[in-house]
Amino acid sequence: MKINVFYFSPTGGTKKAAQHLAGALGGETVCTDLTVHPAQAGPADAAVIAVPSFGGRVPPLAAQRIRQLQGGGTPAVLLCVYGNRAYEDTLAELHDLAVEAGFRVVAAAAAIAEHSIARQFAAGRPDAQDLDQLSAFGEAIRAKLDRGELTEPELPGNRPYKPFGVLPMLPAPTGGCVSCGVCARECPAQAIDPQDVSKVNKDACISCMRCIAVCPHAARQLPPEMLDVLSNKLAKVCADRKENELYL
Repeated sequence: MKINVFYFSPTGGTKKAAQHLAGALGGETVCTDLTVHPAQAGPADAAVIAVPSFGGRVPPLAAQRIRQLQGGGTPAVLLCVYGNRAYEDTLAELHDLAVEAGFRVVAAAAAIAEHSIARQFAAGRPDAQDLDQLSAFGEAIRAKLDRGELTEPELPGNRPYKPFGVLPMLPAPTGGCVSCGVCARECPAQAIDPQDVSKVNKDACISCMRCIAVCPHAARQLPPEMLDVLSNKLAKVCADRKENELYL
């Protein structure tokens, strides 16, 4: 079985969860990173489409790139990854995007990964326990496909979706920046000026923190006061360990 894996993963958590889930389905996996550019892939027997949850929604840039895919009726497994707060309407929206792109949704999952901004929340996740759960999810989905069952699962979420809104946070270079330009090249929204990486188009930036994650010199960060505000806001809702969920 050939499986196309499409993921939008600015800081790597979604990629890790998606690749593990796809690997547990068995067969050959072909991965396509939608983070920095639109992409297509050849025909496959199944697909995994994975996105992070931004404020309980699919990131608009990820939605734009999923719309450009050509599902051709391929059975699809949806995966939303979130930082231990909540994923709200993400799976519902991802379902609608996948169907619009021509996929046939047969299963979905929600998984936990380290919060992309306040990294103390869900730190180190997906951990060994998470990966075991994702392996079990993959085996259950594979069994469903092997039985020829292409029924669509009932997914949580509301329509209309909740209004999209995330707290705008623009990382900036620190004194250790050497202007290597990696952040500008890797920015999903091309919001960083490659000639002067201290300049960020605030209207284009999606606050995904990829520039921080990919900086080879650890020389990009958010203002500490911004992190404190977000951390205080999340402290209560992220206190308890949330578990991964499967929808068949």
